[in-house]
Amino acid sequence: MAKTKTTFFCQNCGAQSARWIGNCPSCGEWNTYVEEVVKKETGKNQLPVRKASASLPKKITEIEQGSEVRIDTNNAEFNRVLGGGLVLGSLVLIGGEPGIGKSTLMLQVALNFKNLKVLYVTGEESEQQIKMRSERVGSQNPDCYILTETHTQSIFQHIENLTPGLVIIDSIQTLHTDIIESSAGSISQIRECAAEFQKFSKLTDVPVILIGHITKDGGLAGPKILEHMVDTVLHFEGERNYGYRILRAVKNRFGSTSELGIFEMQSNGLREVANPSEILLSHREDNLSGIAIAAMVEGMRPMMIETQALVSSAAYGTPQRSSTGFDARRLNMLLAVLEKRSGFRMGTKDVFLNIAGGIRVDDPAIDLAVVAAILSSSEDISIDQNICFAGEVGLSGEIRSVNRIEQRIAEADKLGFEKIFISKYSLKGIDLKKLNIEVIPVGKIEEVLGKLFG
Repeated sequence: MAKTKTTFFCQNCGAQSARWIGNCPSCGEWNTYVEEVVKKETGKNQLPVRKASASLPKKITEIEQGSEVRIDTNNAEFNRVLGGGLVLGSLVLIGGEPGIGKSTLMLQVALNFKNLKVLYVTGEESEQQIKMRSERVGSQNPDCYILTETHTQSIFQHIENLTPGLVIIDSIQTLHTDIIESSAGSISQIRECAAEFQKFSKLTDVPVILIGHITKDGGLAGPKILEHMVDTVLHFEGERNYGYRILRAVKNRFGSTSELGIFEMQSNGLREVANPSEILLSHREDNLSGIAIAAMVEGMRPMMIETQALVSSAAYGTPQRSSTGFDARRLNMLLAVLEKRSGFRMGTKDVFLNIAGGIRVDDPAIDLAVVAAILSSSEDISIDQNICFAGEVGLSGEIRSVNRIEQRIAEADKLGFEKIFISKYSLKGIDLKKLNIEVIPVGKIEEVLGKLFG
């Protein structure tokens, strides 16, 4: 009888040790090591893959550059985040909170394919539950096969018989393999199951999408090595109080990581949002103080977003600084610039900032809109809703240029804005005669105040 072997694994980073230790030397976390039963069985890895050819070292100049073949998913937002579609032989990991819509999104992707055999493997739901969701979504793909199985060796046998063009696993935490004796969902099982699908995808050129759970801290559950093994890591996120969902690329070997896709959750599934400005701008009849529109860019996509500010006297002595969707430290910096460079006394006032729609913004071009919204609320003077802003504010009060300014101006022009405030250092190479929108160049915060409030 084979001797049982146990190893201690770090639940945070996946590092292993022959004995229990309190502090992980790899990630520095405390009390994260757990004991798992590990037993390697040689010769039992039965993957339906062809034998790999012998690899020889080559000069980089002698390697032929092959064309990157992608599969169109018939979902524009999903294609955008992937970089143009699914790459053959790629391994994609998508994670998100429970109930956010990961399974719905992947089922819609599977049902939207035409003339492609898709195998949807689920270890969390029954066939009847998947059927009910497919009827609610409405799309139908006669070549979409559902398999309720958690044993990887059985899954690969079905794959060998079916020969699908795409495999979707829901979820990687529910799978288990005979190679490892620990329970399903353990670190060693997740790593080994992911390694089997990685080997399968690379040797058969069949793309595999893995759905993963996340921890209470928001990270993908399992060892950190899981994110290193896959080609693309996607995060599906959104506020439960809002109807839209955002798909972000955290890692992408075949595209940009700055792209995002926006979906709206409806009764019949997830709807693609081609124009994000429609959900990020509120429709109001009256001009209200403390509201300014920013022209931001996320990846290659320009969009207009509403910033809301509320400035009031501090009633409890110590002024409060609160921001939702915007970096609180950057807000404090902008308030210090307003007080030091422009003479506004913000030290005795509460300042609350909110990015409408619940989205989080990292684009520095929103600085000018944040400053305008704060000053509008402080002076109780409204800003015309046909005016937008795009500019970064420096520590000396100067308005710095931002990237992709032409795309920002074109988006504002397309949405019917009449004026846009930009840095005067961004005018180089812009043909203002072709635009219907009035471009107002500014160099200092004082110039913005004079042109906005007179």
